[in-house]
Amino acid sequence: MSSFTFIVNGPASLKRIIEALWKVPQGWVVTIRKPKRSNDQNAKMWAMLTDVSIARPEGRELTPKVWKTLFMHSLDHELRFETALDGKGMVPIDYSTSQLSKDRMSDLIESIYEYGSRHGVRWSEPEQEAA
Repeated sequence: MSSFTFIVNGPASLKRIIEALWKVPQGWVVTIRKPKRSNDQNAKMWAMLTDVSIARPEGRELTPKVWKTLFMHSLDHELRFETALDGKGMVPIDYSTSQLSKDRMSDLIESIYEYGSRHGVRWSEPEQEAA
């Protein structure tokens, strides 16, 4: 036994998880967490950030990476800044989305949509047809 990942999706999966827990050697660490953001969510976010960057809302010429930091800040994601090594300016630390839950990532994507829609951003993804 080296490592296991389970997804809880009903009674059968819970039973398998409990059975596996009885076999875990003493001293191992068990972590239960919300699912992290998906690769599809990440790809969507970067495409949207690129669309916002190209649109230059309010004349702001920013890279997708800078836009990401601004949107994460708008959702109260904890951002920390440290003084640059040369002492000139501040550098943002810990603004990665890789540890966001799927729910928080959905909130971030919705925030980008809302902002972009208010500022006339043309989205590169195809529009969904009304059902």
